[in-house]
Amino acid sequence: MTNNCLSGKTALVTGCGRGIGKAIAMTLSNAGADIILNDIDKEAVGLLSEQINATGRRTVIHTGSIGLKKDVEKLFSIARKEFHHLDILVNNAGITRDNMLLKMTDQEWDQVIDINLKGVFYCTRQAAAMMKDQTYGRIINLTSVSALMGNPGQVNYTASKAGVIGLTKTLARELARYQITVNAVAPGFIETPMTETIPDPIKQTIISGIPLGRAGSPQDVANLVRFLSSDDSSYVTGQVISCNGGLYT
Repeated sequence: MTNNCLSGKTALVTGCGRGIGKAIAMTLSNAGADIILNDIDKEAVGLLSEQINATGRRTVIHTGSIGLKKDVEKLFSIARKEFHHLDILVNNAGITRDNMLLKMTDQEWDQVIDINLKGVFYCTRQAAAMMKDQTYGRIINLTSVSALMGNPGQVNYTASKAGVIGLTKTLARELARYQITVNAVAPGFIETPMTETIPDPIKQTIISGIPLGRAGSPQDVANLVRFLSSDDSSYVTGQVISCNGGLYT
């Protein structure tokens, strides 16, 4: 895969202010793509925009929540106005509100479902409408190893990410006629701001169960997303590809 494999392409990455999303945005831009950056953290996404612009790629910033329909409509209005086309959508934005089932509140359930699942639906519906007209597109959805193996204390998160898998498989069938591929990436234990709060003893227990003997990096995930965004993956659709060091097979 060449360094400029995405030259001339436009990508939209949600939740890209830090962690996996930031690595994905940087990796796609390094491969030649211009990037529409979405995050609720204005400062973080602004700094990322400066980094990418310094490499010669073009960026546009949208600060808003993908869980709100009006924010998503504004996001795609920006995409149409500034770039007139969209080749790649990476549905990365996600949140956790962990709790055991018997203690979980309605609000904790709703917040996670709204961002992690409904937000993916909102963004994908808008992106598919743009990609349909150009008969080309790459949609990559971030799910989780939790959706495959379950994880106590994350019934809301696991349900949302399992929903993303079902959405991915169905839309791969619906959108194939327009030459739009839809795939999902399921990261395992990745060193991100989201996992930094986990106590070290628990981290070590998790890592001890990973055959490769280490936590993954955001770059590990970003490299896989780059492949799925490229023409090298043109015959890959409807797949859930794990990036977990062998934690779950």
